[in-house]
Amino acid sequence: MRSFLFNMGYFIKESGRIIRLNLLSNIFSVIGTGLILLLLGIIVTGTSVGNRLVVMLNEEAEVNAYFSKELTSEEVEQLIEKITNLDGVRALRIVDEDEAKASMQEILGEEAKILELFDDNPFEAFIEIRIDIEVMNSVIEELRGVDGIEYVRDNQEILEKIKDITYALEILGYLMIAAVGITTVIILSHMIRQGIYNNKEQINTLKLLGSPGIFIGFPYILTGVFLTLLGGIIAVIAMVLLINGAYNSLGATIPFIPLPPKDELITNMVLWLPVLSLILGFFGSLFGLSSIGEKS
Repeated sequence: MRSFLFNMGYFIKESGRIIRLNLLSNIFSVIGTGLILLLLGIIVTGTSVGNRLVVMLNEEAEVNAYFSKELTSEEVEQLIEKITNLDGVRALRIVDEDEAKASMQEILGEEAKILELFDDNPFEAFIEIRIDIEVMNSVIEELRGVDGIEYVRDNQEILEKIKDITYALEILGYLMIAAVGITTVIILSHMIRQGIYNNKEQINTLKLLGSPGIFIGFPYILTGVFLTLLGGIIAVIAMVLLINGAYNSLGATIPFIPLPPKDELITNMVLWLPVLSLILGFFGSLFGLSSIGEKS
């Protein structure tokens, strides 16, 4: 370890020489890495916003339970208490006949005039129940078995679509993160291999002099980590500008989108993008170093 630290000055100097040897190519590699990490940052940010939207949709998932008109007020209260205690029930409330009619008039819009043909209010009171979408099937079955409930309008098709959206967003996020990570490692690995190829004579000389593999390879690892870190810093700067611009734009035009706190997103980008770039740089360099054994 002491010998390794003693040679750190040489490693840094050699890393700088490797970078200068293909300066233009390395500059493009830094820019490309920055763009890839920027894409990853956008994907993660979009996934965060999507997750908030899904949570909001899950919280709004509801079914309507219609109870018997013959129930007394006391029996209705007992029914509500029984439903409240069911697993998967988030909240509930009673929607009376007048509110049900008003809601339908709002939905029908200009066509609501047709409701004037009825002498009496054709709508019935019901219990609006918000449920956990993950256990919706069991909740619906339990509701149908509760005494006093005559009919459950489950909106199951809509709830299934919400559930599908949840899974689709999660899978898409994981796939995109994996794709970006693999792409970064491949690009960096190729860059390191190119550097090794350009320095093959020096590498062979060091081998003949008996230099250990870590002594030969560490400058390339240092180079890869440094270049990806620069790319990560570029991505962080771009993401901060992008987040600020997006919040200023969306906050004014589409205020109902459930955006995460801006400071939280920026802090996450500043913290994990450089760390991720270091990790990708390290593993990409290790893959590239496999070339050393092939060069002779």
